[in-house]
This record gives sequence, structure tokens and C-alpha cells, in this order.
Amino acid sequence: MADDTIFACSSGPPPAAIALMRISGPAALDVAGKLAGALPAARRAAVRALRDPADGHLLDRALVLVFPAPHTATGEDLVELHLHGGRAVVAAVSATLAAFAGVRQAEPGEFTRRALSNGVIDLTAAEGLGDLLNAETETQRRAALRIAEGGLRTIIEAWTDRLVDVAARIEAQLDFSDEDEVPAAAVADIVDEIGEVRGAMAELLAAPPVERLHDGVRVVIAGPPNSGKSTLLNALTGRDLAIVSPLSGTTRDRIDASVTRGGIAFVLTDTAGLTDAPNDMVEQIGVARAEAAISAADVVLWLGDTAPSDPGHIAIHARADLPERAMLPPFCDLSVSAETGAGITDLWNMIADRAANLLPIADAIATNERQRALLRASFQHLAPDAPDDLIVIAEHVRGAIRSLNAVTGRVGTEDVLDAIFSRFCIGK
Repeated sequence: MADDTIFACSSGPPPAAIALMRISGPAALDVAGKLAGALPAARRAAVRALRDPADGHLLDRALVLVFPAPHTATGEDLVELHLHGGRAVVAAVSATLAAFAGVRQAEPGEFTRRALSNGVIDLTAAEGLGDLLNAETETQRRAALRIAEGGLRTIIEAWTDRLVDVAARIEAQLDFSDEDEVPAAAVADIVDEIGEVRGAMAELLAAPPVERLHDGVRVVIAGPPNSGKSTLLNALTGRDLAIVSPLSGTTRDRIDASVTRGGIAFVLTDTAGLTDAPNDMVEQIGVARAEAAISAADVVLWLGDTAPSDPGHIAIHARADLPERAMLPPFCDLSVSAETGAGITDLWNMIADRAANLLPIADAIATNERQRALLRASFQHLAPDAPDDLIVIAEHVRGAIRSLNAVTGRVGTEDVLDAIFSRFCIGK
């Protein structure tokens, strides 16, 4: 229930040096007072003995901070208890809090959801915060922080303000034009204004999506059997992930390996050797999976003594340390040797150059699938079928504004909110 007071350990599961217990809701100050006695002044930390009000039993000596509404992380009265981080301490305080009427354990993401409901943040900031909690690379962290700090909201609100102004101008023209004739110049100005907003939307929609950062750049190593694919995978990852053997067809299935390099996540995939005549059903399945991986790849490293079928693939001349393979074939981009390490750094640089064109620019706004779907809907609304009919244009502008409001959470459904906040941890 939205009017319940909620609590949770926001510092992660114990044991730890300190466990941060958050209490938020209408009864937060009252409940904290019953545990700690006289509460410290707002935003001033003080040590208090926490006691179970049922029997006066000492639970812990903790640092207590009080944050009165509305200027808090949730927009509600909020209290932080900085406990000793043992499991028994956290369990005892949690059990005592749960015994109060109207007080319960928070659900995943419920603190952030209340911040949204109370206008502390918008939905894009909440999504950015969720991405920030899950960030594993520097580029993921920077992209998530840009959204969490309101980067996308600022853009959306600017577009919305312009379209609201356009809608008002349309209404004024329709209400006050003589003889129901709207001046052509006025219509042209309105259409130009809409076109500018639509052009800005097109630029954002054309930018690489944030999922590229989350999922990683997919790099597939492909080529005929026994061409050194598994050896190259091991060399690129610095680990013995794939079995290396002089026998043809050692790799029968794809092997995926996640690597972070230069703050960028990569997923390297070793595949079965491509052949026109598989020896058996298992090898046939392996070839089919290899072909599927190649089709879905962002970057393909081709190892073979013939040119790749796709000129966009990076052609690698492997085992360059062998005397008979000392010369670089004309179709190859680079020579490498897993044995000596020659060319591996250059290959990583080449992969990184390709990845740079696939990923969002540093510190740029990167949108997720939900946001892009709504932005596309707004974009389509700004291209009405009757560009000279102000009544039709007005209806489309209103539709565009509704879609933009849904991006920031001004309008939306509970199902969408449930899906977003279910990804959060309990204490967030």
C-alpha cells in the first residue's frame, strides 16, 4: 500500500561493517522515535541506543539521521539507521520494525518508485538509476549517470514546451482567424516549428541505443575448421577458454566469453568451423549455429586462407609466426600470432575502432527500447497526413505531447512501472 511505512537494508546483504537501514513513510519519524528515543535534529547525525519498545531490549547502538519530507530521497519522511552490519543485528532491527502496525519490508525498487510518485524524480531518471546500479563498465556508468541526472528529461521537457506553445498558437489561429481563413504564413511558421522538433527527435532516434552498452559489442570469430579460431579466442581473452587441438572440428558449438576492455563490454564468440560438407549431424548443427552467430555479429573476425564473403569482416592472417605463413595475403587486414602475441594489441585496437561506431558517443544521451518506442510514436505524430489542415495538425501535436509525457512518466500504466521497478534491489 502506498500509505504504508516501508523499511529495508539499502547497503546490501550483511555481513558488512555498516548496514544502512532506511525507513520511509508517514510513520517513519514515529517508529524511529520509539526505537531510538529522542531523535536528532534534521540532517544531523547522532548515536542512539535502539531498543525494542515491547520489552526495552537493546538492539544496537546506531548512528541515526532524520530527513523530513518533502526534501528527501523519496519525498516522504525518511530515517536512516546506520547499524553494525552483522546478520543478527539487521534481522533483530528488521523484526522489530515489522512488528509495528502499518510498517512492512519494502518491495524491490519501492523507494525509487515512491520518489517517482512524489515528483522527486521522473521515469527516465528512475531508469537511469536502475542502469547505474547494474553498470559494470565505465561507459555503462557514464551513460546511466547522464540519464539518472536528468539529461533525457531536460530534452523531453524542452520539446514538450515547444509543442505546447505550438498547440496554443494553433488554437489561437483557429479561434481568432477571420472568415475561418488561417493566414498561410501562420501555418508555415507552425509547420516549420514542428519540423525543427521532429528533426531533433530524428537525431536522437538515429543515435546508438543504450542496449549496445549493456549487452556488449558482439565479436564473432569465424572461419573454416582448424584455422586457429579457438587459439585466437584464448589470446584475445587471456584465458584458456576453448580447447585447442590440431584435430579438425574440435569446436562443435559456440563458446561465448565476456571481456571488458577500455571501459567497453565485449562478447567474444568462438564458432564451429564452416564447411560445405559436415561430417555428421552434430557438426551440421554447429555450422548452422556459427552462421547464425555471424549474422547477428557486430564485428566478425575472419580466419581463413581465402577472402571473406563479406568485405566488412576483418580478415585475419593467423599463425603468422610460422615460416610458411610469414607473408600477409593481399586480402587480409592484419597478421597475428597467438604463440608470440604479435598483432593481438593491434587487433584489439581495430575491434575498438569498429565498436566506436556502434556505441553511443561518450556523455551523449542513449535511450532504451521503451523510450525509443514512445519517441518514434511522437515522431510519427509530427508528420500529419494533412500538413495544411491546422485541425489535423493540432490533433497530431496533442498525440506527440502524450507520447513525450509517457517517456518521462507523466502518463503511463502500472504494468510499465511494475516492469521497470522489478529490476531494482530491495533497498532501492
